[in-house]
Amino acid sequence: MNRIATLFLAGFLLADCAGQKSPDAYGVFEAAETMVSAEVSGKLIHLDLLEGQLLRKGQHVATVDSTLPALQKQELLARRQSVRAKMVNAEAQIAVVQQQIDNMQVDLQRVRNMLQDDAATRKQLDDLVGADKILNKQLNAARAQRQTVVAELAAVNSNLDLISEQMRRCRVINPIDGTVLNKYCEAFEMTAAGKPLYKIANLDEMTLRIYISGAQMSAVKIGSSCTVRIDDGKKYIDYPGTIIWISDSAEFTPKIIQTKQDRVTLVYAVKVRVANDGAIKIGMPGEVIFTRPSE
Repeated sequence: MNRIATLFLAGFLLADCAGQKSPDAYGVFEAAETMVSAEVSGKLIHLDLLEGQLLRKGQHVATVDSTLPALQKQELLARRQSVRAKMVNAEAQIAVVQQQIDNMQVDLQRVRNMLQDDAATRKQLDDLVGADKILNKQLNAARAQRQTVVAELAAVNSNLDLISEQMRRCRVINPIDGTVLNKYCEAFEMTAAGKPLYKIANLDEMTLRIYISGAQMSAVKIGSSCTVRIDDGKKYIDYPGTIIWISDSAEFTPKIIQTKQDRVTLVYAVKVRVANDGAIKIGMPGEVIFTRPSE
């Protein structure tokens, strides 16, 4: 409510410029502010930013101590090497048994041919058939062992992905282009997941929040242009603006308007987007002149 009160005071202060069009509404400038937090808890071993500094999207600005997950990653990498060695052994065992089975099939066919010529006995054939069954069971066991190793390797890789993600989250990456408004931590302090490190806003584009009466609603449409004006202390400066949002519900005017009649007047909030050349600051008062169809 204090901000709403400020914009009405600003309106009266800006209304004394002779020869200028009377403004249709008053307000204060805002910017889309983003609170940037760490995603993990720990000690900040690196924090490279200052209030007022311009940061780029994707810029690495802070690092939380990642010693523990780094050690866990090394352990998992060694474990993966061991599991891969098991995989090689399992594959070799399968290959050996498969070769034995192939050889057994040759022997079986030879004995069957000899049996037809009465050059071999039925017992010899039965012994080979029994040995073939044992080899097939060994092959199935070797394949089952390989599947166990495959599952173990998948678990290790999954844990590695988890640790890698934890280490990635130890790096704080700036999410947007903008200017650092506030800094809440210093390097080597302890931080926690979700605790704000700094606040940033893109000041290249500002939003002027104004309030209009119901009678003015017909002159305001989303996407329509308007003129935004600020007072630099010596003269007015005009900027082109675009209406980007209109509240769908009314609210009471602030109590700073002392007359009983004005206090019960309902107004609608409107947001106007303005390109900033650096002269517009957050919290600065501004005024708006709507564009009429005849203009």
